[in-house]
Amino acid sequence: MAKGQVTFNVDICKGCELCVTACPKKIIELDQSVINAKGFHPAHVTNMDECIGCANCAIMCPDSVIKVERV
Repeated sequence: MAKGQVTFNVDICKGCELCVTACPKKIIELDQSVINAKGFHPAHVTNMDECIGCANCAIMCPDSVIKVERV
């Protein structure tokens, strides 16, 4: 199965959590230790090794914050 590499433009993430609910592997969460330029906790992947590269997170993101590459 393909693996994915996910990157987030954390400065424009509004923490809506749509990507969190869309991830079938449940490896995306809001980073409570970071506040971005907009004043929100941005999303991040907790375990990149578990990512399957499905891009559900990127499809669900209303602000095009997420980029998924298959590796």
